Amino acid sequence: MSTEHKPSKNEEEYFAQQDRELLEQQRKQASAAAADAERRTHLMKCPKDGYDLDTVTLHGVQIETCPRCRGIWLDAGELETIEAHDDRPALLGRLLNDIFTGMRRGKHKVG
Repeated sequence: MSTEHKPSKNEEEYFAQQDRELLEQQRKQASAAAADAERRTHLMKCPKDGYDLDTVTLHGVQIETCPRCRGIWLDAGELETIEAHDDRPALLGRLLNDIFTGMRRGKHKVG
């Protein structure tokens, strides 16, 4: 005569709860992976038209430019770097002049 072990109501509830928690964890991981993949599709893309941005380093400031719409994008802290510079008006003028000159020449990647 074999005796089968029938799970108690508490055991069933315990394992059902474990399954729900595992499923929720898997959903969160899948959601995070999807969000990360979505973020990567926009990385270094122009927010205006979606084209790849070029990075230009001028006078110690990295600036992203779009070769299509000619947008200019500064990262957090870069404007503050320009503002903190002793000859701020002159530096800003040189930056903009160098950017526009490079764009007119079709030269987007400056050392």
